[in-house]
Amino acid sequence: MMLTVEQILASQKANVETLLGLTTKAFEGMERIVELNMTASKAALAETSETAKALLSAKDAQELLALQSSLMQPLAEKTAAYSRHLYDIATGSTAEMSKAFEGQAAEAQQKFMGMVEDAAKNAPAGSESAVAVMKSAVAAASNALESVQKAVQQATEVAEANFNAVSATAVNSAKPAGKKR
Repeated sequence: MMLTVEQILASQKANVETLLGLTTKAFEGMERIVELNMTASKAALAETSETAKALLSAKDAQELLALQSSLMQPLAEKTAAYSRHLYDIATGSTAEMSKAFEGQAAEAQQKFMGMVEDAAKNAPAGSESAVAVMKSAVAAASNALESVQKAVQQATEVAEANFNAVSATAVNSAKPAGKKR
């Protein structure tokens, strides 16, 4: 079965629209990262100024050490929050792109299956076994793609759980130890 000029043009148009959509999503993700970095930088600058003033006003070494110790927990929490926002932006952008790719793959698979069905209807007598093998290969490829998508989803979930555990550990390790009696 041959593709018509209209089918080829429609396919190319759909591919260009998908590419433009993915490019837009990538730019939106970058804009969110730049916005996050600007907000974090402004906050860090303000906090650095306040910290410097507090450190300069310390009356003795003990007060200075206490002040430094009290700054570690908020710093760890802010770092973890920043990392979490960055991770959320990255995973959100990746999820949007994955959905677009999955949609395109599903549509392409449906079109291909339609072409296989059309070819099977117009196949010469005696080619039933060849058509059956082709359909079986397409089904196997479809199952493999689905398995890969499930594996990627599971790996993403494991990575997110690990990220959350590491973030919690980092924040908890920065907490000052309780006073000993």
